[in-house]
Amino acid sequence: MAFKYPVARRDETKVDEYHGTQVCDPYAWLEDPDSAETMAFVEEQNKVTMPYLENCAVRSRFQQRLTELYDYPKYSCPYKRATRYFYFHNKGLQNQSVLYVQDSLEAPATVFFDPNALSEDGTVALKMGRLSEECEFFAYGLSSSGSDWVTVRFMKADDLSPLPDVLERVKFSCLAWTHDAKGVFYNCYPRQEGKTDGTETTSNINQKLYYHVIGTKQSEDVLVAEFPDHPKWHSSVTVSDDGRYAILSITEGCEPVNQLWYCDLQQLPHGIKGLLPWVKLVENFEAQYSYITNEGSVFTFRSNLNAPRYCLINIDVQKPDRQNWTTLIPQHHQDVLGFVSCVNQHHLLVNYVHDVKDILQVYELSNGQLLRDLPLDVGTISGVSCKKKHSDFFYQFTSFTTPGIIYHCDLSKPNTEPEVFREVEVKGMKQEDFETSQVFYPSKDGTRIPMFLVHARGLKKDGTHPVFLYGYGGFENSIQPYYNVAYLLFVRHLGGILAVANIRGGGEYGLTWHKAGTLGNKQNCFDDFQSAAEYLIQEQYTTASCITINGSSNGGLLVASCMIQRPDLFGCVVAEVGVMDMLKFHKFTIGHAWTTDYGCSDDPEQFQWLIKYSPLHNLPAPPYSGPPYPAVLLLTADHDDRVVPLHTLKFCATLQLGVGSSPQQRQPLMLRVDTRSGHGAGKPTAKAILEDTHIFSFIAETLGLSWKD
Repeated sequence: MAFKYPVARRDETKVDEYHGTQVCDPYAWLEDPDSAETMAFVEEQNKVTMPYLENCAVRSRFQQRLTELYDYPKYSCPYKRATRYFYFHNKGLQNQSVLYVQDSLEAPATVFFDPNALSEDGTVALKMGRLSEECEFFAYGLSSSGSDWVTVRFMKADDLSPLPDVLERVKFSCLAWTHDAKGVFYNCYPRQEGKTDGTETTSNINQKLYYHVIGTKQSEDVLVAEFPDHPKWHSSVTVSDDGRYAILSITEGCEPVNQLWYCDLQQLPHGIKGLLPWVKLVENFEAQYSYITNEGSVFTFRSNLNAPRYCLINIDVQKPDRQNWTTLIPQHHQDVLGFVSCVNQHHLLVNYVHDVKDILQVYELSNGQLLRDLPLDVGTISGVSCKKKHSDFFYQFTSFTTPGIIYHCDLSKPNTEPEVFREVEVKGMKQEDFETSQVFYPSKDGTRIPMFLVHARGLKKDGTHPVFLYGYGGFENSIQPYYNVAYLLFVRHLGGILAVANIRGGGEYGLTWHKAGTLGNKQNCFDDFQSAAEYLIQEQYTTASCITINGSSNGGLLVASCMIQRPDLFGCVVAEVGVMDMLKFHKFTIGHAWTTDYGCSDDPEQFQWLIKYSPLHNLPAPPYSGPPYPAVLLLTADHDDRVVPLHTLKFCATLQLGVGSSPQQRQPLMLRVDTRSGHGAGKPTAKAILEDTHIFSFIAETLGLSWKD
């Protein structure tokens, strides 16, 4: 054996029955994060992994260079509230971005809110922040150690003085001010047994919608919507542009469908005092409706109703019958309608996605006519800020080699072109050193799959280059070009190729593409991803032993399943916070919401789908005599309350026992468990740099790559 792994106790008596099939779950004890045995397991794993990662040959070079290149200024699009402009800015290596304010775009900026002052190590993050309509108050939600739990606090926006109001037990919540600035709508969960700090595994159910009046205690908040017969429902309120309506979207799970209710706040003579008199505009889960704007009683929604690539529809709430609904912008024949925002009173800023690349256009709100295209390079719009009542807007462009260009455009001036408002350069990284291309390759069933490739200019296809192949393939998430310094270091200093495969299950080509990779079709995701690796080998970019596959969350499930199905096809596997136990995922925290993508083992037919690819249940048992596995690095974190760590812990114990005991297995099978860290959002810069350093050092070490200056 090349590596000695900690021995984990197996409890062979732990057997679950699914529809007549007995399934052993010998490491079920790892589901208790607080047991001394689980803690000892994590500690023993880190004792093996951390010295290995720290001693990788390129570790110090990679960390030093990554820290240098990470140290560039990062900005968000400014957004206007009343007469002032707000934006986030990180000077480079600050753990959290700081919110700044300025009286005009030319005026000096001052710090409005600095999350870095809230914790020594940057593990307290600003998860959500909302200014009231006329900028009287700022409501902000803080999360600790990467947990999804949020505590909401308030301050005055003029003199930054804190208010005593505090909202607890907030999670997966909206935060919407009424225009009179008297209060906010938000969601929270009932009190539960045990702790709620992000290390628990308790199921998140019975979320309720409240209205909090400024200056009162949370115990006095007004319950405005609850769904006792539907414990898994989630709700979210948007206050309409004119401040008159509260629009309620209700979802169950992650499928892009929702119910649509509304309340005319003008019809409440005494204000918000109890459960609101909701009018149910859509009472089923057939399609998705996202509020864009309204002109009086005529509401505009982005929808996938009979439109898998999305369209805009108008509904007059005074004539709500379906036969009166009209289409404002029909579904495009090939491109997907992405985000839509209203600006300058009567214009729509409309984004289309064409072969995974963004297009930005301006339309007329009254008739849905295209007015103009806005110039855009090949890449992604990573941010937009605008309001219906303001004539100007900002949008931010990014790509694999462009960190961010912010454009400003004012529609009150006729024929005005967007101007570059702010452009960031990363010193020491020349864009012209890199080449980005998009290729299309056939999957197992012949479906054409797009993939982005980023590599050194003038690369020779001689089959020798290491490849970092990334994928996701789920929940209608589209993986568009984005900037990542660690990827560019891999290309520049380790001679690598970045490959991003836009496999089915995502939203790259709309709902049809998404559904082709969910439920009983999930195997398509794995086939698409394996076909990407085969294409790269066939086209002589690389060989199997030089390919690293990486994904996180649903992408962690992807790479783990692909490794088990084709261990011969990859040299290294990095699975971050992956969903590994497909038979029990729905029992923990918010896992029940993912059954819309995966199905659920409680259903006999769906159990048959899941058992076929569930990473935990398809690992070989000892004695294993098949082909050796690639090098494996599993990552999880103690405060991940989205995909709880038990998935990765149970998978690791099973992998090390079965594959790790094989005499042919020379490559490491390792687990890195981070502390005071969660699923990913709000991760401090210092932790992000260290994690990327460990990942790419592990890849270099196990694939035998050396640093090139």
